[in-house]
Amino acid sequence: MIIITGGARSGKSRHAESLLCHYRSVLYIATSQIFDDEMAARVAHHRQSRPAHWRTEERWQRLEQLITPENSPDEAILLECITTLVTNILFAEGGASDPENWDYAALEKRVDDEISHLITLCQHCPSPVVLVTNEVGMGIVPENRLARHFRDIAGRANQKLAQAAEDVWLVVSGIGVKIK
Repeated sequence: MIIITGGARSGKSRHAESLLCHYRSVLYIATSQIFDDEMAARVAHHRQSRPAHWRTEERWQRLEQLITPENSPDEAILLECITTLVTNILFAEGGASDPENWDYAALEKRVDDEISHLITLCQHCPSPVVLVTNEVGMGIVPENRLARHFRDIAGRANQKLAQAAEDVWLVVSGIGVKIK
């Protein structure tokens, strides 16, 4: 398992793709959901920038159907991105209620369980797996409760993933620096 982390628009995706350029077959798992025109445009841009021969699955749930012990070691897997996965879990579990009233301890437990499950899937999968995530803790402390908890939960999820990973890359200004 390889982790690629960095800030927004740092070049994480391009770096992750460059690590997999020698694979003839790549399964790209996109965790984003389209809720508005801006997100639709972002997804369209990402779709167009990927090599045409890559297989794409757009989902954030039931990852055990895609990352399995039966995968081929000749097909790499690129999952993008962990922070979107965390966001999806928070909003799915938090429901329509006001985020001010969410039980963030319970939500973090749910995220932690999902990250543990993902690590286990990756450890038992013969395919090389690259996970892209955002480094969200390098800025100021957010002013609202949801953003503060998101930063903390995503940061701890990243730490757990990095601990389990074979390699970890930090991408800054389009340059990848191997930190593990």
